[in-house]
Amino acid sequence: MEDKKLIFSGIQPTGTFTLGNYIGAVRNWGPLQDQYNCIYCVVDMHAITVRQDPVKLRQNTMNSYALLMACGVDPEKSILFIQSHVKTHAELNWILCCNTQFGELSRMTQFKDKSQRHPDDVNAGLFTYPSLMAADILAYNADLVPVGIDQKQHLELARNIAQRFNQRYGDFFTLPEPYIQEIGAKVMSLQEPTKKMSKSDENPNACILILDDKDTIIRKFKRAVTDSDAEICYREGKDGINNLMTIYSTITGKDFAAIESEFAGKGYGDFKLAVGEAVADHLEPVRTEFARLSADKEYLKKCYTEGAEKALRYSQRIVSKVYRKVGFVDRT
Repeated sequence: MEDKKLIFSGIQPTGTFTLGNYIGAVRNWGPLQDQYNCIYCVVDMHAITVRQDPVKLRQNTMNSYALLMACGVDPEKSILFIQSHVKTHAELNWILCCNTQFGELSRMTQFKDKSQRHPDDVNAGLFTYPSLMAADILAYNADLVPVGIDQKQHLELARNIAQRFNQRYGDFFTLPEPYIQEIGAKVMSLQEPTKKMSKSDENPNACILILDDKDTIIRKFKRAVTDSDAEICYREGKDGINNLMTIYSTITGKDFAAIESEFAGKGYGDFKLAVGEAVADHLEPVRTEFARLSADKEYLKKCYTEGAEKALRYSQRIVSKVYRKVGFVDRT
């Protein structure tokens, strides 16, 4: 790989990506390939911390892989693979679990949230998966990790684990830094704009999926919750309009002042329609490319097989050194 900083990121295969996933993370992954060495993966091992239908999990994993490519990740420029295909993640996870404190894991916000949502299956994997997330990153000694605001806590834990390992066994791991977009890092629900947009929302109008067709996208934006003062401007207390302006700004590249000027004297209906059309038109090439890739299963298999081979070669060197540092006997 070229002498550039290394970026690592993964995404769970829990169905079609939301507009929030796209704006906050995946949209940036393609452009980053020209500035950094990039390693991306579909983290199917993380997905099973909550119960999954095996058939759906396999399909969602394949769809997620194809979607990443449709969104601009080039397997010729990046290492793009499926997490469970690369054994070093699980191998390093155990070492890192033994360097992670119980108290640290118990403070993880997502563990608390998911435990409440799935009280019948509060399993050990759900508790320790931040250590696996750290292994995903540290297996490649990544410099940067593109994360949404809600994932910053996990990255901070990965840094703490790496620092603790370095103190015990000598400097080895790079302490990864977050790569966060200044705007659009968190897209909110269209129906409850104080909550993050989520595909698990019971209200289908709350969430835009990036494979939604144009009519569906526009209809959902038309139904977006706003406020009663009818002025299109970004300010405190206007959560719905602030969210729509953030989305529109991220998609069009226009700043808030330009948006306020563009829609001065116009109503919320005009603005919602404009946001919906801009988003739908922007996502059209993604939908087209996803359909093309999904139909070529042999090509997808070639890509994820080669991606896993590259990831294993890269991470095996690092994990072998970790094994030696902690005192394991060499296998060869």
